[in-house]
Amino acid sequence: MAEAVLIDFFGLKFNSQKNSHQLLLKTLNAVRYHHAAKAKFLCIMCCNSISCERDGEHNFELEASNGLSAVLREFETVSNPSMAASLYTIKQKIDEKNLSSIKVIVPKHRKTLLKAFIDQLFTNVYNFEFEDLQVTLRGGLVKQSMIMITDQEQEINMITDQEQEAIQNEIKTYLRSLPALKGELTIITSPLISDIFLHGFTTRTGGISYIPTLSSFNLFSSSKRRDPKVVVQENLRRLGNAAGFNVEKFYQIKTDHANDVWIMGRKEPESYDGITTNQRGVTIAALGADCIPIVFADPVKKACGVAHSGWRGTLLGVAMATVHALITEYGCSLEDIIVVLGPSVGPCCFTLPRESAKGFHNLDPECVRLFDSPNPYVDIRKATRILLERGGILPQNIQDLNQDLNICTSCHPDKFFSHVRDGLNFGTQIGFISIRE
Repeated sequence: MAEAVLIDFFGLKFNSQKNSHQLLLKTLNAVRYHHAAKAKFLCIMCCNSISCERDGEHNFELEASNGLSAVLREFETVSNPSMAASLYTIKQKIDEKNLSSIKVIVPKHRKTLLKAFIDQLFTNVYNFEFEDLQVTLRGGLVKQSMIMITDQEQEINMITDQEQEAIQNEIKTYLRSLPALKGELTIITSPLISDIFLHGFTTRTGGISYIPTLSSFNLFSSSKRRDPKVVVQENLRRLGNAAGFNVEKFYQIKTDHANDVWIMGRKEPESYDGITTNQRGVTIAALGADCIPIVFADPVKKACGVAHSGWRGTLLGVAMATVHALITEYGCSLEDIIVVLGPSVGPCCFTLPRESAKGFHNLDPECVRLFDSPNPYVDIRKATRILLERGGILPQNIQDLNQDLNICTSCHPDKFFSHVRDGLNFGTQIGFISIRE
């Protein structure tokens, strides 16, 4: 049974005859009869407020009709000339109520178009069911075309490439118009990295993501979360504008919590936790939401890298695997490589089962606190520095304890996303770097 019911009256005009009022009233009553008992949200989507025209005279509100106003009060009406704006507003209302099962009652000829918008604005978290819009009068079914002005009465099964592009542009234009939430966009940088490079680490402010655990500058979309790719792309566009990089040449790690490194220019693996490049104008990025986003830069050979280092990747040596890729591929020297550890969970908040913590204790007992407990506290940042220094990176070329870089992501909900703190629907920040063109 649907948790939310959406009726699509978008762009429809109703005539001024009494029958039109009756048709609308009976349609809404039928929806209410079938769904009101179990649905937690009943919604009408329309282009303008529900009104009709009478021989060119002033519009008058249908709410004034006897019986209709009472029924309309049971439905929330979302009225906007933009389909993108209407659906995004409805999505926010659905998300506020934490609903995911949605029935859409839509004119047959508009079903494919509406699905195209929904595919862009919603993820697999939501389950949609579609029903043809019909109205009931004197016990019989009357086709929706009797109460609306339309050029087409049959379902369109295909969206052309031109129409798809128009849909995407409408959504992009609307999302660009939205204000930044929870403060300004903030980029943390390191003084160790030369101006040859653009680089930085993002925080959680300055984007348009509104889901509490994802707000506001979430930079990762997943079919398991409520933030669609178009929202993340808009956040990324804003980051590119602020930092000065080209989002068309932006590459993000495909995390597997292992130690594989993609050397850009070679065949891209299915998954990898490190990237290296010496291509100018290409931006590479590592995700982080407790795991460490690490940025590498060699100003001598003009090469750079990123790595995603969670506890598994840390023990598997993903940081040094990225260093070795820089050395092998671009002839970098250990003494020239700068390594900056981005914000991550601290030893104050991160625990592992004792069996998993053994690897860190074996590396250095100082990486583990309360080792004899069932769930010891683990310091993945200290472990990463130890492994880098043992691998030959100069201690002074590693930055992990400076300003906002070393504060715990879990302890600072105002600044950072955190899986430990927020659970499965966590947002994600990134560390990024590129060689200036």
